Amino acid sequence: MTRRKKQPERRRGAVVVRQPQRSHKSMEDQKLLRSREAEPAAAFRDTDTWRTLRIVGEFVEGFDALAEVGPAVSIFGSARVGRRNRYYSAARRLAAALVGQGFAIITGGGPGIMEAANRGAKEAGGLSIGCNIELPFEQGLNEYVELGMEFRYFFVRKVMFVKYAEGFVIFPGGFGTLDELFESLTLIQTGKVEHFPVVLYGKDYWDGMMQWIREKPLYEEKISPEDLDLLTITSDIDEACEAITKHRRSRQQEHKEAASQKAMQEAVQAADASRPTR
Repeated sequence: MTRRKKQPERRRGAVVVRQPQRSHKSMEDQKLLRSREAEPAAAFRDTDTWRTLRIVGEFVEGFDALAEVGPAVSIFGSARVGRRNRYYSAARRLAAALVGQGFAIITGGGPGIMEAANRGAKEAGGLSIGCNIELPFEQGLNEYVELGMEFRYFFVRKVMFVKYAEGFVIFPGGFGTLDELFESLTLIQTGKVEHFPVVLYGKDYWDGMMQWIREKPLYEEKISPEDLDLLTITSDIDEACEAITKHRRSRQQEHKEAASQKAMQEAVQAADASRPTR
């Protein structure tokens, strides 16, 4: 007896629809970026007004769902990696190791590296989070996601990856993975987010890109030498995990010192206020 193929799952808030995705259906990102010439002026105003509310709604739902997650690490990588691939195994083991250090794991919620990281987190008893995105061909949330969200807009999804993460781990991947890598580096470089570790896993995969960065952007002074210090490149699970946890320990120590200094200042001010005036 042939096994019935599982229908892809689509979510709209509390609504779940299991049916094949029509390939010709426009995506919300596509509609948002469409030229004004493609629709009448009145329809354009009405559509974009409503679309703005939907964007706000996605932010609200995402913030509400992830508000109490605690320390987390975002893991990125190719959706095209099979379960027998060495990077699948590495992502699974690294996610489990990070869970052992008290982190939740956030991924794009799809197959490949994302599935591996969610799987490792779930098997290790940690929180496994998936932030999926509407695509022309439905990929759906993988079976190892425990807290999942479906986003229409890439930029909303990107905010969730950055806002709730204390570090990024980038496994080999394509354009989407490279997008997340360079956007995170840009946000750190420009001071839009606090510096947090970015780990490139798989030295043999990333060495060519790093060589080009040194020979072109760095040599031509389009970036600074210290910009390369934002990255840790490794093929070792323990080293990757340590790069993330070391930064967390450093931040915790900074917070303790700041709290101690504040308490001391308050004690001095209280002592000064209690002294009798002459």
